Amino acid sequence: MASNVNPTVRRRRLGQELRRLRELKGMTAEEVAERLLVSQSKISRLENGRRSISQRDVRDLCGVYEVEDVRIVDSLMQMAKDSRQQGWWHSFGDIPYSVYIGLETDAASLRVYDPLVVPGLLQTRPYAESLIAGALPEAAPGDVDKRVQVRLRRQERISDLENPLRLWAVLDEAALRRTVGNRQVMIEQLEHLVEMSHVPYVTVQVIPFTMGAHPGVSGQYAILEFPDAADSSVVYIEGVTSDLYLEKANDVQKYSVMYEHLRAQALNADQSREFIADVAKDYAHEGAAH
Repeated sequence: MASNVNPTVRRRRLGQELRRLRELKGMTAEEVAERLLVSQSKISRLENGRRSISQRDVRDLCGVYEVEDVRIVDSLMQMAKDSRQQGWWHSFGDIPYSVYIGLETDAASLRVYDPLVVPGLLQTRPYAESLIAGALPEAAPGDVDKRVQVRLRRQERISDLENPLRLWAVLDEAALRRTVGNRQVMIEQLEHLVEMSHVPYVTVQVIPFTMGAHPGVSGQYAILEFPDAADSSVVYIEGVTSDLYLEKANDVQKYSVMYEHLRAQALNADQSREFIADVAKDYAHEGAAH
């Protein structure tokens, strides 16, 4: 049972419950911090699930909130214990986006838009190797390899028939035209993209250059939704030094509406497959010309 617990999601759910208890008590995070002689930022990080939480933290907070039901306290303490377990990704060492991996591992659906590159879950090994090495010019070969291994391991969710991830990917034509690695790498990657688009639960759409300006010109983002109604959806925006996670209902709604516009303006699934296959042929013809 415990091995199936996702520590990231447990931590997030626990944080939401602690926030609910604080709000029921009518207290601000600042007031709680003063009572416990800790920083306000610690209380905020505990509530948004970005920091591991100890059973002692839970006990202290339940004391401040005057939670008298022992069953509630015991349940929260167990969640704190589960949230400190390690997910599969921890075996790879320090991964900068481990919070995202934890969320993706437990998500029921993922909607991703990428204007520049093929999304990680749909990348081939040669493409991923070339992309990561190019994006991180100062990274050691071992670090590049570790990131590639993690990326390939993440892809197993797509082929998991018992718990498949519903993946919807919208790509800008630029992601197909950018030569990552070399022409052969791109041909294999695009053929793989077409192949993956036939997998159940996977949808791939392309927005061609001819569409002009569209709602995705502001950049890449992903929307994760979870099977448990208690877990709110998350918008994930990747950064260079830190990532952004948006969980407020209003923020998620705005990005969801923007994604619907992207899907509507993109080529449909069949047209997108044909378009991707044509780009692959362009790479092949360029190689033959040389």
